Amino acid sequence: MRVHLCVVGRIRSGPERDLIDDYLKRFDRTGRPLGLGPARELEVEDKRGGGMEAEAALLDRACPTGAVRVVLDERGETLSSPELAERLARWRDQGAQDLALFIGGADGLSPDLRAGADAALSLGRMVWPHALARVMLTEQLYRAATILAGGPYHRV
Repeated sequence: MRVHLCVVGRIRSGPERDLIDDYLKRFDRTGRPLGLGPARELEVEDKRGGGMEAEAALLDRACPTGAVRVVLDERGETLSSPELAERLARWRDQGAQDLALFIGGADGLSPDLRAGADAALSLGRMVWPHALARVMLTEQLYRAATILAGGPYHRV
């Protein structure tokens, strides 16, 4: 199952970019034998200032047809790392070819995009800066792959 991070904004070089790249590389290496990956980022920018609706249209175009659509939203379901691993495995085992994970811009995701999602996940009740949310998501993807692989990275 290919994983697509459909995100508003671009992260230039720096520590966050380095962490994201590292976790995506680790996820691909660990997840491929499990039928997870590759993972890639699809960064969009609304240069015309159209707000959440314009961002939603760009995100929708970045999402592969037929993908399981998951929005990251503070009102979403909060999962443990093992629960996220189980969810990824379930989507994979149900035959999903693509998984799209959406992270919105400064104002969040449009209500229509949230309503059309298959699931909404939260990284916790706190709101995180865009770059850190992306780092945390990519780390959790890698952690989920190591859990499914039975590796030692995740300790209870």
